[in-house]
Amino acid sequence: MTGVLTTYWKRVRLFSPNARLFLASISLTGAALGIYRLLFNFYVLSLDMDASVAGQLTSATSMTALVLALPMGYLADILGRKKAFVFGGVAVCLSIAGVVLWPTKGMLFGMSIFSGAAQSLSMITMSPFLLENSGAEERTYLFSLASGSQMTASFVGNAIGGNLPSWLAARQGVLPTSSTAYAGALAIVAVVAMIGVGPFFFMKMPQLKKPERALFAPLSYAAKEPVLLGKLILPMLVTSIGAGLLMPFMNIFFRVVYHRPDPVIGNILAWGSLAMGVGLLIAPPIADRMGKIQLVVVTQGLSIPFLALLGYAPWFWISGAAYYVRIALMNMSSPVYQTFVMESVEPGSRATVASLVSMANSFGWAFSPSISGWLQVKYGFGPVFASVLVLYTLSVYLYWKYFWGSKTATVPIPSPAD
Repeated sequence: MTGVLTTYWKRVRLFSPNARLFLASISLTGAALGIYRLLFNFYVLSLDMDASVAGQLTSATSMTALVLALPMGYLADILGRKKAFVFGGVAVCLSIAGVVLWPTKGMLFGMSIFSGAAQSLSMITMSPFLLENSGAEERTYLFSLASGSQMTASFVGNAIGGNLPSWLAARQGVLPTSSTAYAGALAIVAVVAMIGVGPFFFMKMPQLKKPERALFAPLSYAAKEPVLLGKLILPMLVTSIGAGLLMPFMNIFFRVVYHRPDPVIGNILAWGSLAMGVGLLIAPPIADRMGKIQLVVVTQGLSIPFLALLGYAPWFWISGAAYYVRIALMNMSSPVYQTFVMESVEPGSRATVASLVSMANSFGWAFSPSISGWLQVKYGFGPVFASVLVLYTLSVYLYWKYFWGSKTATVPIPSPAD
């Protein structure tokens, strides 16, 4: 154990100043967005809209991220990594402020679309940035620590977010489940998220050369390496379809099925974020020992029985415990696989592939939440969980079929800069 911790510390000490600034930023924004994800659906419901509308809003955000992935990838190259992060972060803050100031259905959809564009810009920039600001030795650790820090911060955000409407309601003399209380909480989220943009201003980034920018580079790369690209992206696409059916509605699931109040739901999601954060942090040394793809297949495969317990357990305490284990196992391999993808393609195509990966991750979230919202209104959560179980099982099989035993599954491919 001591050796593992020593190795971990050595890898962390190798992080560049830009990487450290990025970690500081996502810790702040992670806390803010943890509150946002917990409360936004409740805010929608408090405005006399139902779960189907909440699903449509989530779909609008993800659909925008999907449609704009390619042009946002091009824009990110024009702006540079630093400006792309700043513009994306500020735009997310403005979208949150918009739904607070103008809580109409049309504005909710408009700001969801605006937020989708902003998130697309930030997400596409993240993987190339982390790869460009790390060496082969510490790269997996940086990817995992970036996600782990965000989830750990989300733990704090969820813990505070579950109680924040009650605190504000007491000061304003309104009900904790009123739109006024939720709006006040979201306004605080917007302010904290804006503070989280600050560290980006201290980054020192080289300017991209014009020959490195190409609007249709993703399409060119897809034509050049269709088999490899298909294998890298298809399992993520299947996973995203399943995740979009369920993950945006976990707060509604615990309220509707188990009749839990907001503070309890906030604590559940908070501890879930912490469990995910811990899983993300311990993933790199495990991946060093067993291989990246082996980690993906084993952890995601083990999460499936706990997903069934989460959805169909007769008692709340079983469902809650299964939620913690499932979310840690299912997500701990995500940054490890992102590293694997980036290392599996040639250096000049990494930003290109990041755009295509973003499209795959956004695809399911663009369509699934609307379908899930309709299923919930008509039939409840039973069919939702059944569908997710099938899709997650398929994605694990695809990871195993395509990459288990391949040389790149266990041996990193260093970039020329390493």
